[in-house]
Amino acid sequence: MKTAMALRHLAFEDLDGIAPILLEAGYTLQYVDTPTATNEDYEQATNVDLLFVLGGPIGVYQTEDYPFLQQVIDVTRHRLESGKATLGICLGAQIMARALGANVYAGVQGKEIGWSALSLNDAGKASPLKVLDSQSQVLHWHGDTFDLPDGATLLASSALYANQAFAYGRHGLALQFHIEVTAPGLERWYVGHVGELGTLSVPHLRAQGQQLAPALQSKLKAVITQWIANVE
Repeated sequence: MKTAMALRHLAFEDLDGIAPILLEAGYTLQYVDTPTATNEDYEQATNVDLLFVLGGPIGVYQTEDYPFLQQVIDVTRHRLESGKATLGICLGAQIMARALGANVYAGVQGKEIGWSALSLNDAGKASPLKVLDSQSQVLHWHGDTFDLPDGATLLASSALYANQAFAYGRHGLALQFHIEVTAPGLERWYVGHVGELGTLSVPHLRAQGQQLAPALQSKLKAVITQWIANVE
């Protein structure tokens, strides 16, 4: 049986639209909530076929406040160095960058929250992200950014932040943006992340999500399916 695990830092930031794709591909799926995870959980995370490291509102550099982050970083580093399939989203991408020795820090452009297009470079156009053309809108929801790690290949940028996605070999894929979200799933975000929104309009974000998230689903499936094909 093929196994997939998601390291989840916040209950409502889950795999969302990725989950049915994994189940359809024949994977069993397990969530581990990192704030209460055990050493046994992290040992299992080291050995599953696919590991997803998900998002959250904390910073990679806050290991003193949130000691579990160091265990997540260590597991991620081990998997990347061992050639094991690992995909990080938002905080998960930042964890991958830190695990590979890069700096992670608050972005000088401020928070990037909302839907906008990516710019893929040549490497991105040859990667699983190739279906995300200039007309594709993805969700950004972050305040931190990272330097590109040594040995990583930049795939995509946005208007505000240059490092939006990178590959590490064929097995590692880091996405600063959110490709996994669905319109119903985002309803939880508007409540759970209300403190991050500031003057942003929830009705406006909701209208964007209702329009753009469904259009993203077929492209999400293409990205995840291609990445799995690369690592199986």
